[in-house]
Amino acid sequence: MKRVLRYTTIVVVLAVFLAPFLWMVLASLRRHIDITSGRLFGGSFTLRNYRTVFDDFQFGDYVVNSLVIACWSTALSLLIGLPAAYAIARGGMRRTAMTILVARMVPGIGLVTPWYILFNYAGLTGTYTSMVICHMLVSLPFVVWVMMNFFEGLSTDFEDAAMTDGAGPLGAFVRIVLPLSLPGVVTSGILAFIFSWNNFLFSLVLSSKSTKPLPVAMYSFIGYSEVDWGGLMAAAVSVTLPVLVIALFVQRYIVAGLTAGAVKG
Repeated sequence: MKRVLRYTTIVVVLAVFLAPFLWMVLASLRRHIDITSGRLFGGSFTLRNYRTVFDDFQFGDYVVNSLVIACWSTALSLLIGLPAAYAIARGGMRRTAMTILVARMVPGIGLVTPWYILFNYAGLTGTYTSMVICHMLVSLPFVVWVMMNFFEGLSTDFEDAAMTDGAGPLGAFVRIVLPLSLPGVVTSGILAFIFSWNNFLFSLVLSSKSTKPLPVAMYSFIGYSEVDWGGLMAAAVSVTLPVLVIALFVQRYIVAGLTAGAVKG
């Protein structure tokens, strides 16, 4: 009886979470009239929406823009966040850690206006630079927080041995700590990439026609009088699928990275 209840609960939870994705996939394969009339099942399916996305939507250009922004912001988040997290973990600076956590809790809508004024004054609106900096600043507190917990769970024995053999703090960090922290680094990098890939608000305000990423470009399917649901869902599937595939391949690293700080030593 308990097993039946457990599996029933699992099925219900999965259905709740997977239903929107299933609706998105089915809608991307149906005509506009079928979607608006609620006929997602039965009848014939079509790839016309995907042809519209890839042929008329300039999908490739927007993919390049999203990749440039996400890759650079992720790289900068790791480059700055890893040493910062290591310093906080080994220095016992818990107050600094709490300050970083509070910064992560600030809603994006409260930051977009001052950032727009700042970048507009510097002449950087509509450039990759402004969006990379914004995405990096949003991801950085999360990278620091995850890696700080990971570093605190690592034993200092290997670092001490390396320093005894003549390695400096930087050498011990690069040669000893980072290889041991690979699951945490992969977790932080993947999640920072996903945050940037999916970001809409900052990209909407700061991008231009030539630097527009995918989430903002998808908004063009929403017209003044109607929504092209088929094209919008086809674009949504095309945006979601690469991230989903990456997450499936590295899920063991993500789980290990998020749970590593639970056990010390």
